[in-house]
Amino acid sequence: MGTKKKIAILTGAGVSAESGLGTFRDNGGLWDKFDPQEVASIDGWYRNRSLVLEFYNLRRKELANSKPNDAHRIIAELEKNNIVTVITQNVDNLHERAGSTKVIHLHGELTKVRPEDGEYDRTFSEKEVIDVRYEEVNLGDKSVNGSQLRPHIVFFGEAVPMIDKAIDIIEDADILLIVGTSLQVYPAAGLYRYVRRGTPIYVIDPNDILIHDSNVTHIKKVATEGMVEFKNILESE
Repeated sequence: MGTKKKIAILTGAGVSAESGLGTFRDNGGLWDKFDPQEVASIDGWYRNRSLVLEFYNLRRKELANSKPNDAHRIIAELEKNNIVTVITQNVDNLHERAGSTKVIHLHGELTKVRPEDGEYDRTFSEKEVIDVRYEEVNLGDKSVNGSQLRPHIVFFGEAVPMIDKAIDIIEDADILLIVGTSLQVYPAAGLYRYVRRGTPIYVIDPNDILIHDSNVTHIKKVATEGMVEFKNILESE
């Protein structure tokens, strides 16, 4: 067995779609049914907390009835012979449930809440995060300091506090794998630009991709099928 490779894996909604979780930007996705400015922005939160809480309660219920798929499982299995860090735009916990041990959630975590009176990137402390698993959180549910509990989600209009850590991982990676993301949401969409020169980039997506570079290999398949192909490529090297 040779030296273990450092693999950074950037994942998006397409990884979890095959587990039955709704995507956001595809036709028929969540943003066709809900206005993101009303249910997923910091302004929307202050306008109508009940609506935002209800939206995430529904997402939590959906997650409770979902299971990891083969893409999640193969990503977790890559840890056996490699140093793997998953950087996900997803707020679900399917990577962890599949067995991945190093997961960076860029946009927060659906099964957690925190007091609304602490800003995530400044006065907010990780110790204040509460794991509610799949339970509902409603208006009037408060933290020990009396503050309304809010989703542990990075809303539109808020900073992405884990982005610098993600950049560090990608800068140090031997391989970057991008799975199931349209690369339309910034700053996550620009992360691939931080790879070292010459670092191979693999993109698993059944659709055309926005990255055009000689180091990019496009596996034009859905996540589950594409991960099988990527695993075979790794094992053949």
